[in-house]
Amino acid sequence: MTYTVNCSILLTELPLLQRPAAAKAAGFDAVEFWWPFSTAVPLDREVDAFIAAVRDAGVRLSGLNFAAGDMPSGDRGLLSWPARGAEFRDNIAVVAGIGDMLGTKGFNALYGNRIAGIDPAAQDAVAVENLAAAAHAVAAIGGTVLVEPVSGADRYPLRTAAQALDVIDDVRDATGARNIALLADFYHLAVNGDDVAAVIEQHAASFGHIQIADDPGRGAPGTGTLPLDAWIARSRELGYSGHIGLEYKAPIETAFDWAVERVAGETR
Repeated sequence: MTYTVNCSILLTELPLLQRPAAAKAAGFDAVEFWWPFSTAVPLDREVDAFIAAVRDAGVRLSGLNFAAGDMPSGDRGLLSWPARGAEFRDNIAVVAGIGDMLGTKGFNALYGNRIAGIDPAAQDAVAVENLAAAAHAVAAIGGTVLVEPVSGADRYPLRTAAQALDVIDDVRDATGARNIALLADFYHLAVNGDDVAAVIEQHAASFGHIQIADDPGRGAPGTGTLPLDAWIARSRELGYSGHIGLEYKAPIETAFDWAVERVAGETR
């Protein structure tokens, strides 16, 4: 199983630039991040330090989010936010540059919340334009833009796989872009009431990425009731060959105990 550690939700007891090395020390060869900077266009020295931290750790940056606004304050993306469209487009070049330097192929563009006073159709039109621009930029480095249903954000309009796939189809139909795919976060889909097993049967071969956490609690695999192993295995059987993103909450001391126990069980 090829896992990638989301260092924006795990290992957070450490400074951000120390987390790739901690993931490597825990036995993983790949990491992913939400946007790791406070601005959409960080200083060159900030970007250089981030790239060095990943390279020095000896891990691959398998995935990176585009800038998503102030996540702790409730923002969930700039993609469909008309007033911040220029900010998103400026961010595209930075994201693609980091991806080019580190061999990253998956780029998550969070859709953004619905905004009071703005026609949802206008937001959707902006999202199509921005997704097409992002797809064009990362195509040059063999990248794929990911569209993700999200839970826990009442104003976020993409809650099911079908809703995200509708957006992807809109972009393809309007612009011809093909390097756009569904990010299937099994935790978010399950919490939102989607039929995860059915989504897998219908779309696993075209998943752009899978992320996991257990429910309830968004904890490590095995702490809840979701059949994560079965869902992952079936996705593999149907053609998914990418990483499995570990995007759950757990203290650093026990974050990967489940993986150690699994390896020990397999070698007995």
